[in-house]
Amino acid sequence: MPNLPVVKFDAVAALSLAKRVLTIEADAVMAMRDRLDQQFIDAMALILECRGRVVVSGMGKSGHVGGKIAATLASTGTPAFFVHPGEASHGDLGMITHEDVCIALSNSGESAELTAIVPLIKRRGARLIAMTGNPNSTLAREADVHLDASVAQEACPLNLAPTASTTAALALGDALAIALLEARGFGSEDFARTHPGGSLGRKLLVHVRDIMHHGNALPLVSETALLPAALLEMTSKGLGMTAVVDDARHVVGIITDGDLRRVLEKAIDVRLASAREVMTVNPRSISPDQLAVAAVEKMQSHNINGLLVVDDAGKLVGALNMLDLLRAGVV
Repeated sequence: MPNLPVVKFDAVAALSLAKRVLTIEADAVMAMRDRLDQQFIDAMALILECRGRVVVSGMGKSGHVGGKIAATLASTGTPAFFVHPGEASHGDLGMITHEDVCIALSNSGESAELTAIVPLIKRRGARLIAMTGNPNSTLAREADVHLDASVAQEACPLNLAPTASTTAALALGDALAIALLEARGFGSEDFARTHPGGSLGRKLLVHVRDIMHHGNALPLVSETALLPAALLEMTSKGLGMTAVVDDARHVVGIITDGDLRRVLEKAIDVRLASAREVMTVNPRSISPDQLAVAAVEKMQSHNINGLLVVDDAGKLVGALNMLDLLRAGVV
């Protein structure tokens, strides 16, 4: 590892400044909270009535914030995307239709790139929500709805770098997205569908039937099968257990590794013992239509490593163990 140059600075002063930054930004958000009014409700109404998509735009740091707001809206039930205002003037304006709602972000409300495309957005018939720090700005005046994201000061000691203002805009965008989420009745399963690659998506979208062993991979023996046959079935299927079923394939019991250990402790001839003699009756089971995470909860609560999967009639349709759940990413 290369030797890094030693940089000396006043640690006490640095911590003091960092705390001041956080205080200024927190105060900016709280002040904005107290200003929320009918304009926020009007903005929600425009978006909820929108038959197209929400198009977010902004320049510089406001553009970065706008990109995040668009992503948050899209992942919480409000279709949205970001358009760079500079690119909009060179063809990307064609992405906006009369059915869309545009959200334009600019702290000053006078960003040249944004004010240049506002007349064109309105000419296309799209509605406009402005999020600015200046209620008297060009952007605020031209908008159908104005959201006041003004701050008393930036956290930058020079009062120049966008800091408190971008934090305020980001928080306001989050407030709008979450209020819309609630208004749409957007639930955890809806969220999972927009996040299929995440752990939440796996937990809320993967069902027992998706990961259970079935068909020829399903370990099962009859009640009258001898223990050596049951052991062979457990070994060949690799689940550490086998279901015991009657002639109609109804589950009557289960034989696990634990059952085998208990048999060895008893004076039983393992060569002649039947599955009925060593099985555990009334084993824990689960429906194939339940979420895989429910199987995890059942296994953990009963301190077991495997479950039989049965249909509504009590017939065996599958089996799974904790390793299957680990592979599916729901544990």
